[in-house]
Amino acid sequence: MGIEKKNFEKIVDGKPVELFILRNQKGMEMSVINYGAKIVSLLVPDQRGQVKDVVLGKNSIEEYLNDQEPYFGAICGRTANRIADGRFTLEGVEYVLVQNNAPNSLHGGPKGFHAVVWDAYQPDEQTLQLSYLSKEGEEGFPGNLKVKVVYRLTEENALEIDYEAATDKTTLVNLTNHAYFNLSGEGDPSIEDHVLQIQADSYLPINAVAIPLGNPEKVAGTPFDLRSPHAIGEQIGEDDTQLLYGKGYDHNFVLNPGDMALNWAAKVVSPKTGIEMDIYTTEPGIQLYTGNFLDGSFTGKNGHIYPFRSAFCLETQHFPDSIHHPDYPETILRPGETFRSKTVYAFTVV
Repeated sequence: MGIEKKNFEKIVDGKPVELFILRNQKGMEMSVINYGAKIVSLLVPDQRGQVKDVVLGKNSIEEYLNDQEPYFGAICGRTANRIADGRFTLEGVEYVLVQNNAPNSLHGGPKGFHAVVWDAYQPDEQTLQLSYLSKEGEEGFPGNLKVKVVYRLTEENALEIDYEAATDKTTLVNLTNHAYFNLSGEGDPSIEDHVLQIQADSYLPINAVAIPLGNPEKVAGTPFDLRSPHAIGEQIGEDDTQLLYGKGYDHNFVLNPGDMALNWAAKVVSPKTGIEMDIYTTEPGIQLYTGNFLDGSFTGKNGHIYPFRSAFCLETQHFPDSIHHPDYPETILRPGETFRSKTVYAFTVV
């Protein structure tokens, strides 16, 4: 699909960046760079048997380093999403973070996990293991945090992502992948025709700077009721304060608890390609973002322009700003504990 490995070879912060290619036997292929652990491309078969690249991305490491959107396909951490006012108190100590989404801290700060070089090991054609040591004080967080992320393509055309982390000092952890999807193929101008379903009876309303107000609210009777399939564009333009705050959907849905360790969370289908993506996760929440800040001002892969709402993100995670909400699932990790999380993006055609 026009991606060349040599375009991703560079020394960044004293460490080599490289592009890795994963393949299964069913025609699925994924390219990943160890800068930010970013998914550069994800090729899946459509209803005609042709492969489509369903994630937005860039053509080279230079473009990623200079991109105005730093999160394409990246692992976000130490804490995905936002921390209010860029500060929190843990065991009686206040920690101050960079307000890179003023007045909040977003996705671990400007030099979060999306902007560092990970150590990479590819044990076989379908698996890539990435590890990173986030040192004490990095981006303002306490503790030396060892993180491991494993990407794996299955023979059932699923992408499995396993997350693991351990610390030597009490800290915060909330990890996700920030892939921008368009199941009609990256470069297609809109995802508003995509049909979406989310297994959530409630969501977290936000204030004007995208921080949750507090208790979850029921989706029933609101544009956030996606318990049955709806086109993304069907309700996104309604006169609703929450949609105005997010400029569309940019909210965390509280997933309904299931009976399995890995539960079905969401489904998206492109009517153009017939590609269906089902998401399964161990996480309690999923952030729906509908590309509301893409504006067509820069070029992505293959010369494609990425305009307003030309992609969506479904980021499995703990809730935003959990450290300030005692009733939310906890994002605190203590010495002797191991953070583990798993998400599966399973692809079929309809």
